[in-house]
Amino acid sequence: MTVGFAERVAGAVASTGPLCAGIDPSSELLHHWGLDDTPQGLRSFGLGCVEAFAGVVPVVKPQVAFFERMGSAGMGVLEEVLAACRDAGLLAIADAKRGDIGSTMAAYASAWLDPASPLVADAMTALAYLGLGALQPAFDLAASSGRGVIVVVRSSNPEGRSLQEARTAGTGADGPGPAVEDMLLGEIAALNHGGLPTAGTVGAVVGATRTRSAFDLAALGGVVLAPGVGAQGGTADGAARLFAGCPPGTVLPSVSRSLLVAGPDTAALRASAAQECATFGAALA
Repeated sequence: MTVGFAERVAGAVASTGPLCAGIDPSSELLHHWGLDDTPQGLRSFGLGCVEAFAGVVPVVKPQVAFFERMGSAGMGVLEEVLAACRDAGLLAIADAKRGDIGSTMAAYASAWLDPASPLVADAMTALAYLGLGALQPAFDLAASSGRGVIVVVRSSNPEGRSLQEARTAGTGADGPGPAVEDMLLGEIAALNHGGLPTAGTVGAVVGATRTRSAFDLAALGGVVLAPGVGAQGGTADGAARLFAGCPPGTVLPSVSRSLLVAGPDTAALRASAAQECATFGAALA
């Protein structure tokens, strides 16, 4: 039986504490690290993050856009970083936010989830604006190898609220249906509880700065990736309230900028990551 992504994450969290550390080589952070905004700078930054985070955090999340902006050279660096994550025992989420239909979605899935791909990660992020069902090729491929697809549902950015909180059509005299975000969470839960051959394949992005959802996140059956911590104002206490009742090891507070400014010193970055893990571990216990 294939071990699902959620189970793999829970096992990693049990060893280190709950945290997803971003690998975001923006121009600003490269400058802060004393690196040039070049493929060589990307490489030093990315591999430096892997060295610092290995054995300290369970999951890392390379932001694909910061590599993609440099074309084939940047994507080649991303291949190296993902390979280094595998060698270091770090679970990696490719923050690619892909979403399409049919063969195009299947191709996106192949790029990020096929074990034969040079860009293979342990999970990818995806967008469901074309309908959650359009992501089925990614769900199927992920389920076959214990990988994951993390769907953006309740993002941490304020611009997303009007769309995500919009009410779906109701039936008859029942009035409006659930909010779009709650509909998606319910559909994801159905996939994780028997809708796919491997449990825990599909996760959700739920911003750590949001209020509690009408959907019971404890019933999701998958990983909750919680951005918005640190630079966007999310806190450990807030995460504890928002995710109260979620099973241990299923919530991954995601920290990027506020953590990465501790670099380029490897020891300082490692210590900062360890402290974040301990803080959220205590809050989410």
